[in-house]
Amino acid sequence: MRLKNKIAIVTGAGSGFGEGIAKRFAQEGARVLVNDVNATAGERVAQEIRTAGGAAKFCKADVARDGEVAAMVRDALDAFGGLDILVNNAGTTHRRKPLLEVSEADFDKVYATNVKSLYLTARHAVPHFRQRGGGAIIIIASTAGVRPRPGLTWYNGSKGAAIIIGKSMAAELGPDRIRVNMINPVIGETGLTSEFMGVPDTPENRKSFLATIPLGRFSTPRDVANAALFLASDEADMITGACLEVDGGRCV
Repeated sequence: MRLKNKIAIVTGAGSGFGEGIAKRFAQEGARVLVNDVNATAGERVAQEIRTAGGAAKFCKADVARDGEVAAMVRDALDAFGGLDILVNNAGTTHRRKPLLEVSEADFDKVYATNVKSLYLTARHAVPHFRQRGGGAIIIIASTAGVRPRPGLTWYNGSKGAAIIIGKSMAAELGPDRIRVNMINPVIGETGLTSEFMGVPDTPENRKSFLATIPLGRFSTPRDVANAALFLASDEADMITGACLEVDGGRCV
């Protein structure tokens, strides 16, 4: 097993990419703290992992709130005795629309969830990684951070910030043997698909988006989970500061 005896936190793991990552990590031997703001969804994922023979615990926490992030990290330490891997997956977007039509409230929510959360999780997890002699941080960013689409300007900016923050963290934390890498999925089959599209998620409306992806399909949770598994494993021991596009060629 590629993550045997590793302890991981996966944020936003109640659905979509986060659910896929949490389940894949558990299949490979990790003990997983499943985080989400939706308790029903998060508890379901944790229970499904346990039913399949894995080790998981659910923790409800808003990754944009300092006290809740601190409690989440403590929960992982108390439940499993340490922390080796942090996956910053929780994210949100504003609906695809002209940039001046995005409300201030939506802007603030996007940046709190997609950017401030990176500061807060680092603040509370990095000291434990240092005590443990290293660790792996994975940030689920987006192709939007390197190949932006019109109509998602503020979301694009939040993911561009996530990529630069991750690279800077990699440079600064490398001497502590803390690796930081990013994954850039293309639009995927998640609960936010219609928000990214700006129209209902129908086969007809998907056509224009699929036309920009050479492999002709969206990213799936399994695609992103497999990339995260590699970056979290010892196989990637010499990889830090990298951005791995899981995008079917969208960024070519």
